Amino acid sequence: MNEPMTFAPPSRPRPVALLLGLCAAALLGGCATPNAAPAPGTPGVTVPATWSTGATTNQPSSTALAQWWQRFNDPALGGLVTQALQANPGVRSAQAALQQARAQRDVQQANNGPSLSASGSAQRSRSGTADASNRFQAGFDASWEPDVFGGHRASLAASEADARASETSLADVQVSLAAEVAASLIELRGLQSRLDIAQRNLAAQSETLQITRWRVQAGLASSLDLEQAIAAQAQTQAQIPALQTSLAQARHALAVLTGQAPGALDATLGPVAPVPQPPADIALSLPAETLRQRPDVRTAEHRISAALARVAAADAARYPSFRLGGSLGLSALTLGTLTDGASVLRSLLASVSVPLLDGGAAKAQVRAQEAALEQARASYASTVLTALQDVEDALVAIRGDLERLARLQTAADAAVNAELLARQRYQSGLIDFRTVLDTQRTLLSAQDSVASAQASLATGHVRLYKALGGGWTPDTAAPNAAR
Repeated sequence: MNEPMTFAPPSRPRPVALLLGLCAAALLGGCATPNAAPAPGTPGVTVPATWSTGATTNQPSSTALAQWWQRFNDPALGGLVTQALQANPGVRSAQAALQQARAQRDVQQANNGPSLSASGSAQRSRSGTADASNRFQAGFDASWEPDVFGGHRASLAASEADARASETSLADVQVSLAAEVAASLIELRGLQSRLDIAQRNLAAQSETLQITRWRVQAGLASSLDLEQAIAAQAQTQAQIPALQTSLAQARHALAVLTGQAPGALDATLGPVAPVPQPPADIALSLPAETLRQRPDVRTAEHRISAALARVAAADAARYPSFRLGGSLGLSALTLGTLTDGASVLRSLLASVSVPLLDGGAAKAQVRAQEAALEQARASYASTVLTALQDVEDALVAIRGDLERLARLQTAADAAVNAELLARQRYQSGLIDFRTVLDTQRTLLSAQDSVASAQASLATGHVRLYKALGGGWTPDTAAPNAAR
């Protein structure tokens, strides 16, 4: 899809010439076809055929993206995402907004048709010294406003577009929420791994400190070695409370995302577990397909459709409006004769309203809606560019994290061997204590970096699936704006 995305204005019906006796001259001048809404221009965004990073696409299935978290093979992740999509307050709010938009669309649709109402009245009156008289009436009233210039249809189209925008806005909330839950769980597992690394290194440093104490007592080491060992142990101990605090906060964040109070998941997420591993293959789609999958892009498209319809509705308001009305009823002096022998009342009314002088308000309203349309176009272009950037950034980050993790893993393996050799040689008196401290610090730093890189790589995959529009099931039909 290399062509720029364009939008076609809604079709406008030709007016029907209506002549009503005394208003013939006014209507002949006012019933001309209204000017068509200005055709929107190209949003100014050309979608590339492939990603600039050179990543290959494999056209993922709808399931691969709709429930991408299942590709991590982590039951806890799947359960948390499901719970969040059902109970998160943000999702419930978006669902209520969708119901409101659909109800407003139904109201607009109902207003476009004829209306019928029933009425009844009872009256008792008296004039001077005459006897009081009664009058009972019952009947039906009907009215209809023909949509000659398409203003009502345009308003209905705008309401329909708003409802569709609310649907995709709900999907956008779901997509963001699933990604946020996954990223929070990955962060939590990464913190657990880092805490475990710090505690294991603390145990090794405590063992080294005990050895140093024995060597000082035997006169084989100096007090300087002892103080350095104490300082190294204390520095590692100081890292543990900070990690525990971040870990508790991550659990609290996950509980709130799933619609629960902070602390509700402490027992469930307390045990240490590995970081959810991303799949080896990436479910990557083409740029054009990505834009069709992203709910925020579809929302921007629906906003343009609504703005186009409102331009048409504002333009139609500049022209005459017509109304047909009538009533049919019964009138009687007593309630008993209302259904037998009552007088039949009939009326029929046809009216026309022609705007003659409004100080330019109608034209100004058209200009206001045209300006709103331009804003919607600009917002759409910005959304498309942001969508393309999100995917490109995620791909670059994943590639960088893969290279970084491979090198950090090599460094960590070497640091393990170096620390083991250093302790053995120190116990044998072949090296000084500074070498032992350096190797232990290097080991702690390397292992901590590996744990952070693993979490960063998994989070990068989460961001990629979010950028691709994963987390919901789009309609099978392609949006109009993307054609």
